Amino acid sequence: MRVLDIATLAQWVEAAPVNDSVQVGPDVVIDTRQATPGALFVALPGARVDGHDFTQAAQAAGAVAVIATRSTGAQIPHLIVDDGQAGLSRLARHVVATERDRGMRTIALTGSSGKTSTKDMLAQILEAFGPTVAPVGSFNNEIGVPLTACRIDENTSYLVSEMGARGRGHIAWLTSIVAPDVAMVLNVGTAHLGEFGSRKAIAQAKGEIVEALTVDGWAVLNAADHLVAEMATRTCGYIAWFSPDADHRRPDAEIEVWAESIHADDLDRHAFTLVARCGESTWRRRVHLKTMGAHQVANAVAATAAVLAALTMNDGADGQAVTRISEALSDAVSRSAMRMQLRERADGLVLVEDCYNANPDSMTASLTAMGHVLATRRARDPQTRGVAVLGDMLELGADSARLNAQAGRHAAQAGFDVIIAVGDEAENIADGARAEGARVIVTTVEEAAESIGWTSHDVVLLKASRGLALERVGRDVFEEGEAQA
Repeated sequence: MRVLDIATLAQWVEAAPVNDSVQVGPDVVIDTRQATPGALFVALPGARVDGHDFTQAAQAAGAVAVIATRSTGAQIPHLIVDDGQAGLSRLARHVVATERDRGMRTIALTGSSGKTSTKDMLAQILEAFGPTVAPVGSFNNEIGVPLTACRIDENTSYLVSEMGARGRGHIAWLTSIVAPDVAMVLNVGTAHLGEFGSRKAIAQAKGEIVEALTVDGWAVLNAADHLVAEMATRTCGYIAWFSPDADHRRPDAEIEVWAESIHADDLDRHAFTLVARCGESTWRRRVHLKTMGAHQVANAVAATAAVLAALTMNDGADGQAVTRISEALSDAVSRSAMRMQLRERADGLVLVEDCYNANPDSMTASLTAMGHVLATRRARDPQTRGVAVLGDMLELGADSARLNAQAGRHAAQAGFDVIIAVGDEAENIADGARAEGARVIVTTVEEAAESIGWTSHDVVLLKASRGLALERVGRDVFEEGEAQA
């Protein structure tokens, strides 16, 4: 945020006036390890620790003020509020409003899967057009959204805000903090199905993001997902459409983006012709993605549509802008760890870590991508062995057993020779894989790396919900390779 006087901050967070003249900023942090000179520390209570116990450490690291619900031992001004999270949200709301008033654009996105990968692409495109702030990792909840928003300042041209939902009203609340100029919905899948009960209920919650737009804003919608397409009736703004192919075109729209002539290499990195139409003008540019998976094509066209909408709100889009977008897409990398992150061991073993999160849609996308990799590598190396280490997909409610078994079946159908199942759903995953004739090992996360002997011909996928911390298996596999070397 901009460096502000403590009196202004007190007004913004609705704290009692503070008798001090200290200047605060630019950083706003909740972790003392991230505190910098001039920082504002927000003392939040946690499940295991309370931020109020660390205000002195924050002061020692350079913090000059604290948002808290009570006084502490730190000798810095305290902005006393009724609730620390609410105070942080009020601060972020004012920070965003201040920068929007001078012309900064906000792009908010949601979806059942692909949010973080698309956010990374979107940020890297927008950086070609101006200073951009985007979330680190998956900062998409009531803490992450305002913390990201507080990173903007008077020089920021674009703020990207990723928004998740675990119930109705969550996204509406987040858009009250970051009011969107452009609001994008990627898809409606089955993530958090156990909490919402149905895809229709998920769509109702996700659609809150387009309801937050004003008449001058842009809704960016997936023409290939009927539940997303139906959200067009829920916004008063303009609509831009995207699709991973030309089968769902919307020629009546002002902006539409799709992909043509799609091809993949042996690591399932896709090249395609990006087609962008704004009004009467249509441009085609070739894109070569560095990230793995066919689903990244959909993410790329979605990000393009959002950028074109933002540019239209400013000076407009033209062929030169589309060229810059295509170049940025071709250079884009995954900035968020454990999302189809490709690693190669010295002896040639290939490991793909996609274990930051898992739901039925992302599981299918990962297995499909890796199935292509296995097929192309076997054509070159007949000794290639596919090993999928699969763990629980969480928050699926009554469908959990069926959907986890389905993951096991998909892994076998994708061509994996060995499926190592871990977690509470391991037996369900194993049952699905066995039904397709695959070799199955049921074990624990701690022992997964020791359950088979690894070879230089292995192609390994790690996929599970975050709670299993499956990256530990990847670490063990690589340590074994180094020990053998």
